[in-house]
Amino acid sequence: MAEVKRLNTPLTDEDIEGLKIGDNVLITGEIFTARDAAHKKMVEILDKGEKLPFDIKGQLIYYVGPSPTRPGQVIGSAGPTTSGRMNKYAPRILEAGSKGMIGKGEMGGGVPDALKKNKGAYFIVVGGAAALISKSITANELVAWEEMGAEAVRKYTVKDFPAIVAQDSHGGNMYVEGIKKYSKI
Repeated sequence: MAEVKRLNTPLTDEDIEGLKIGDNVLITGEIFTARDAAHKKMVEILDKGEKLPFDIKGQLIYYVGPSPTRPGQVIGSAGPTTSGRMNKYAPRILEAGSKGMIGKGEMGGGVPDALKKNKGAYFIVVGGAAALISKSITANELVAWEEMGAEAVRKYTVKDFPAIVAQDSHGGNMYVEGIKKYSKI
């Protein structure tokens, strides 16, 4: 059985430097949610030299498409959304102090270089496992931009949130390495 690394947020440079592609991790602490509209707004705020409505330093951003919360529950299903849509924003968010992001699918553009430069990592979670993932979320709090609905920034408190390192701070990329490893081309 593969070793599982335990991470507690906020993350440090040392936490990130110890990760390699393919590492299985369990994340405990707080993670923030943000999708396209929230990323656009965050970058606009940062580019104006203003402060975000939450401290992004050392934090992870989860690209999530949550379903409505059922009565008596913390959250509905909380599955990952496609990360590539955030390629144009992620480098700026990493530069502002975030230690990475969680989603599905490969991230490109300037993201791999930004992960190396800012000591960050990109984690993937399995799409289709949204109900299972939601069991790791113990609290769900609105942080900013309620008017954005599902695009609002939320803070999840998580315990043993399962993820896999897909792109690391050393330039490793599971998508590229997988192609090299398994391709006959």
